[in-house]
Order: sequence, then structure tokens, then C-alpha cells
Amino acid sequence: MDTVARGGIPALKRKNRLLYHLRRDRYLYLFLLPALGFYLIFKYSPLFGEVIAFKDFQIMKGIWDSPWAGLKHFRALLSNPDFWQVFRNTMLLNVYKLLFVFPAPIVLALMLNEVRFNGFKRFIQNLLYLPHFISWVVLGGVIVAVLSPSTGIVNTILEKGFGIEPIYFMVHAGWWPVVFTFSSIWQSAGWGTILYLAAMATIDPQLYEAARIDGASKLRQIWHVTLPGIRTTIAILLILQMGQITDVGFEQVYNLQNEAVFGVSDVISTYVYRMGLQAAQYSYSTAVGLFQGVIALILMLTVNKITKAMGEGGLW
Repeated sequence: MDTVARGGIPALKRKNRLLYHLRRDRYLYLFLLPALGFYLIFKYSPLFGEVIAFKDFQIMKGIWDSPWAGLKHFRALLSNPDFWQVFRNTMLLNVYKLLFVFPAPIVLALMLNEVRFNGFKRFIQNLLYLPHFISWVVLGGVIVAVLSPSTGIVNTILEKGFGIEPIYFMVHAGWWPVVFTFSSIWQSAGWGTILYLAAMATIDPQLYEAARIDGASKLRQIWHVTLPGIRTTIAILLILQMGQITDVGFEQVYNLQNEAVFGVSDVISTYVYRMGLQAAQYSYSTAVGLFQGVIALILMLTVNKITKAMGEGGLW
């Protein structure tokens, strides 16, 4: 037997070392198998279909027998003004989410962290988490009903309380992005506080005690102790958010949009649905999706590198 390596692990040959670790941690790897299977089946194996972005795909001929088209569909989308309008809408809505939706769970977590009455804290947390588990089909119906110009509670308050004429929120190109942003906060902010509250729980209480001894107010404690304590979590979630900046999400937009606001609400996900499934332009819509993924990857890599340059760990 070879000499014992550091940590008590036998200094086996490299080809046997993997088997050693698999045997030793076999139960941990068994727990990992369902998640690994999910990503292999639903995330990685569909990547094989991306090849039709470079073909004139025909259903009857299949993927392999369809003729090659090269970069034809990419040239078509880059020269299509409708695509650039959709791309602009997607990026603009994601900028709104980055400016307003991303900080919302941080603010909520900071507020909840200061609540000392546990019963009230749990009650508020449950109310905030609830929208995350409700389908956008239901949430979209609630939003449309609440903002209705005739029977909606918002317009009723504006008209009877302030004398303001009813506002057609859902069919107004200026108001629709506002509704989209606030509905995103309502649906996701409460759930996002879980990670930040967990990060705050790891902060050493002695740091707060030292800040109080130095005469720091509550706001100073938040600024100099709490926020630095969760900045790594903020950085990681920001990188992940940048990876989704070209993907607004289909369900929310589809259930809130209508023809009157198509100019500001049509995004890449709805565009791919319309061109791919409704118009049967499979190769073109795949090219759009591949273009979207490449842009998202570049943005995520860039932000990850910037984050590491600022002293944080990044994703890798």
C-alpha cells in the first residue's frame, strides 16, 4: 500500500481515487442524482435541438435530414426591425427589474430583521411569501381586476378620493411598464428575503454591540454592519440576475399584455412563442433563443469578472 496522503486519504493512483471518493460518499451522490437527472434531461439534452438554428428545419424531414442554412436565420433576425424592438423592450423591462425589483427583497429583509416580535414577524413573512406560490394566471387576473377603470379599487380611490379621472393602466403604454415592475415586486420580493435573512443570521452579534458602544444609530448599524455582512450574497444574486437580463419571463408578460401595449410589452419570450409555435418558424425562433442565451452568458461572465475585481468571490 502506498504511503498515506494528507487528511488520512490513501495516496491511490489518480484513476482509482475517483472510485474511492464515489465509494466513500456514495449516499451523498445518491441524493445528488435527482437534481443531476433533472438538469441532464430538461436543461442539457434539449441543447441538441439548437442545431436547427443553422438549418431550414422541416418537421417531416427531422433535424438531421433538414437542409443546412448556415447563418441565414441569424442574418434575418439581425436585419429584422421587429426583433430589435422586442430586444429593446426586453432589456428595458429588465433594467426596471434591476433598479427596482432587485433591491426590494434587500429592503424588506432589513426591515424584517429589525422586528423583534416573532409572532408579528412570522405573520408578515407569510403574507410576503404567499404571492410566490400563486400562478401568474391568477395574479394577472387579480391585477387586471384591481386596476380596472370601471370597478377596480385603485381607480375608485383615485376618483372618489382625489377627483382623478379613471386611468386605463393596462392599455396605456406609459403605465404598463409601471404595472409590470410593481407586480414583479409583489410576486418575488417576499420570497427573495429568505436568502438575505439567512445571510443576516450569520452576522456576529458582537459587531452590533461594538457599534452601539461606539454610539452608532440604527441606520449606521445597518450601513456599516448589516450591509457589509450580506454583500457577498448580494453580489452572487446580482450575477445570477444579470444572467437572466435577456429573459423577462413568459407567464407574467403573456398574462398582462394586450394588443394595445404590444409596443412596450412584446419581449423575446413572447416573440419566440409567436414566431415558433404560432407561425411555425422553428429555425428562426431557435436562432432568436440562441442569440438571447449568448448575450446573457456574456453579461453574466462580465459581471462575474467585475465582481471578483471588486474583492468578492463571484460564482467561480
